Amino acid sequence: MKKIYILSAALTAFSLQAQFTVTVQAPSDFKEQEAILYTLNGSKDIIVTKEQNKNNTWTFKYPTSYMGMMKLNFPNTNNMVSFISENKNVSIKLDVQNNKVKDIIYQDEVNSLMNKQQEGSQKKELILPALTQIKEYYKDNTDFGKALKEEISRLSGGAGNIDQTQHPFIYYYNTNYSKFLSNSADPSKKATQDDIINFLDKSNDMLETSSLLRPVLVSYLNAGGNTNVGASVDKLLDRLKVETPRGQTVLSELIDIFDVYEMDEFKTKYLNLAKNLKCTINDRLASTLKSNANIEMGAVFPNYKFQAPANSTAKSLHDIKADKKIIVFWSSTCSHCESELPQLLAKYNDLKAKNIQVVGFSLDVDKDSYTKKIAAFPWVNDSELKGWNSSYVDTYNVHATPTYFILDANNKIINKPDHVGDVLEYFKAK
Repeated sequence: MKKIYILSAALTAFSLQAQFTVTVQAPSDFKEQEAILYTLNGSKDIIVTKEQNKNNTWTFKYPTSYMGMMKLNFPNTNNMVSFISENKNVSIKLDVQNNKVKDIIYQDEVNSLMNKQQEGSQKKELILPALTQIKEYYKDNTDFGKALKEEISRLSGGAGNIDQTQHPFIYYYNTNYSKFLSNSADPSKKATQDDIINFLDKSNDMLETSSLLRPVLVSYLNAGGNTNVGASVDKLLDRLKVETPRGQTVLSELIDIFDVYEMDEFKTKYLNLAKNLKCTINDRLASTLKSNANIEMGAVFPNYKFQAPANSTAKSLHDIKADKKIIVFWSSTCSHCESELPQLLAKYNDLKAKNIQVVGFSLDVDKDSYTKKIAAFPWVNDSELKGWNSSYVDTYNVHATPTYFILDANNKIINKPDHVGDVLEYFKAK
């Protein structure tokens, strides 16, 4: 799931002298005018600014120091380009076919090196186990045996020969990925909960910008076992202190993790902890509190202005008048949606006769797939065609598809069914 913040201060600061520049070039047949630049905070994307196409080039001047993951989104064609910053100029060239990015050519030293490192990591995970298995069949004094041993040694390396001073973010990312997230079969190399606590407590700010935070937290929970979740989280938060920005960001990530994995008991416990904090709340935790408050039982479901609604002339969700509304977040690529939505369709006329309206919000990205699918759905449909970058994902705290809500005539949430069977049972429409 993706969260978008708009940093007005950062937008104003773009008139100042840049710390570094991000330049992206595309072929003349790439039909895109606007590009949006994002940074990262934990698992949340943060909008920084947007720029317009000038001679098939987008140029962003970043005003402050930043080391970490970044990306560009081209909203009209829904192309996404990921890269990193080490507070140095970034230069990217795109290979495009039929308005889709087919290849990304990193022309600056930092991203070229990171790309090579990533390719090496993939080979390590895929090839190294096979090479290790066949090594015993070849003697070390043979040409092939020597070459095999050398390749195993090369692939077994950690962060390689990356200079921490010259490339601090690449060194940070590779070293900590290898230490905490590698699939080593050697139990002695597995990070313990204490190892992870020390890392989360003592790491610099690159933890939040590296994309490592959430997977490291999942690894931490797994290391403690299913029976010790509460004790493990309490131990971690006690060390980090929830009054600090790091502690609040970790708390926010944990609440989202418990939501994703349907660990309702723990989500409720730590969401209540967050609600009852008396200190200043950082933006990351505030967004989690807001999105959860939006979908509490009895809350008014936030209104949404439709982009291009099908089967309705209404301008917004609240404009649709009905005794009850069934809200469903879905996607044409979702296998569970494939099995559940036809069941809803089979009972749609019965529901409509009771003045119950269905409103579908799609997390599709491909317009053709979405258009073909909704041709069979007579209810109100709308989509931003941005997938998990859709604005309503965070507004309504959506973590999976399908997700259902039932609203009353005043758009208050009166039920949050888990499956379509629960929806139909609620209305006795089976």
